[in-house]
Order: sequence, then C-alpha cells, then structure tokens
Amino acid sequence: MAAVLTHDGPQPLVVICGPTASGKTALALELAQKFPVEIISADSRQVYRGMDIGTAKATRAERAAVPHHLIDVVDPDEEFTAGRFVTLSQEAVSSIGRRGHHPLLVGGTGLYIKTLTAGLLEAPPADEALRLRLTDLEEQYGEGTLHARLQQVDPALAEKLSPRDRVRLVRALEVFQLTGQRLSELQARHGFADTPFRLLKIGVRAERDTLYRRIDERVHRMVAEGLVAEVEALLAKGYSSHLKSMQTIGYREIIRFLHGDFSLDEAISRIQQESRRYAKRQMTWFRRDSSIIWVDSSRESDKIHELMECFYVAS
Repeated sequence: MAAVLTHDGPQPLVVICGPTASGKTALALELAQKFPVEIISADSRQVYRGMDIGTAKATRAERAAVPHHLIDVVDPDEEFTAGRFVTLSQEAVSSIGRRGHHPLLVGGTGLYIKTLTAGLLEAPPADEALRLRLTDLEEQYGEGTLHARLQQVDPALAEKLSPRDRVRLVRALEVFQLTGQRLSELQARHGFADTPFRLLKIGVRAERDTLYRRIDERVHRMVAEGLVAEVEALLAKGYSSHLKSMQTIGYREIIRFLHGDFSLDEAISRIQQESRRYAKRQMTWFRRDSSIIWVDSSRESDKIHELMECFYVAS
C-alpha cells in the first residue's frame, strides 16, 4: 500500500462511478490494496439495513478488509435523502482524513455523487402529504400519469426522466407545486459548481453485451444466494411492500412472486430486464458529466493506477 500522503487546499476525492454490474466494487477493492483509501458508498439502496443480497453490498469479509461507510445506515422504513447523504458523507470524509487516509466515493447513484461533489440544490423540504397525493394519482390513473403532468409544467425535465422514475417525478412536481418554479430552471441557475473537493472521477464502463451478461449472471447469483429468503425476512419484520426501499429493483419483483403474480423464473427475467433499463439510465446520467474519465476496469488497470498515483502526488 502506498504511503500516506498529505495535502494542502481542497480535499482530494476520487470517485468511482458507472452503471450497475460494471465492476465498481471490485475495482475499489483492488485500488485499496495499493492506496490508503476508505470507501464511501454512493448507493441509494445500500444504506438500508437487511437489504444485502439484492443491493449487491460488499461482503462482510470485504468490509473487514477495507473500511466502508454509508452502508447499513437506516432501516427500510426510514426516509433517507440526498441531503442526509451529503451530511453523513462529509462527516465520513473528515474522519477518514483524520486517520491519514483518502476517501474513495464508489457507487452508481448519480444524484448522490453530484450533490456531494458539486453542492446541494436549495429547494423546499419534502411535503409528505403532497407526495402521498401525487403517488395516489399514479396508482389511480396508471403509470405515466405523473410523467404526463410533468410534461405540462416542466417539459425540459420531463424529457430527461423515465415515466417509471416515480421518485424524481414526484419530487419535480412537488417543487413546482410548492414554489411555482420549474426544478429544471432551479438546477440550471444553481449550476452545481460549488465543491469543497479536488476531484478525480473515474467511470467504469463495459461493452453493452458484456454488461448485460454480467447483469443477468448477477441476478441468478442473487437468487442462488438467498434473495427470496431476504425479501421474506423483511416482509416478516413488518416492512410494507409499498415502502420506497421495498420498491427497489429485485425486491419488488420477488414480492410479486411471493404474492403469486408470476413464477420465480418470470421474476428473474423481470429483474434482469429492469436492471438493464436502470443501467441505461445510469449511463445517460453519467455521460452528461464531461469530467469523468472512462476506463475498462478489466483491461486498463495500469491506466487507473497511474491516474490515481498522479492525482495523489499532485494533492
């Protein structure tokens, strides 16, 4: 492992991002063998306790070998926001620095990465009653209702969001109803240019066929490792299938299997399909960030190590 490095000025922060199943965790663990890093998870679902297999958390052995942060932070029925992620991540960065180590931000939740590295947009806090009313609209009139409404009030943002992305659709409509302002315009004015960090962003990519094969294999592996039993245990503890956490890809399909809506084979197929769609949305998000340096972690190990070495030496 490289010697502990000191720095002046902004805190150096390396980001490892990319779509699901691209190899981010494996790369981060490999880098931890050479550099004095601790990992901060930038995954909006790994924060939930008891949701281990379906969120592809690092194993206990891997977490014992390399310190991980922002994993198992809240229970599945607790609210967790980008703002809270920023607060806890900043605390983690500080504690990692005090130990003479470097923070390594690893994950595929683009919003979390953006808010930590480029500042949090000032917008109204959540209005749970309004969110419930908006969610009920979708339940009552069917998928696409919220997207159609957003197209009317904020077409620029609607063009970027999938009709299935209920969380962001609700938030955009919530902001508009509470402030009368389009979220896309608030984001444009903010610019996300205020960062306390000196950044190196590494994007992990794979050819589409390779990525899709990895996704399909990962889903089969999750089921073999006990995903069904994990979902059953969460439901047995009283966690509602309607919770945001339980609507995560993998969990919602297994819940429907357990309810008899379709077979396990069909649930697996649906998880694979939705995971591929999610990976595509992730890549659309990350491609908008021109500062990301894209690499193939399976073939460009030397390049990644050189990028890291030069970055830390310059800090």
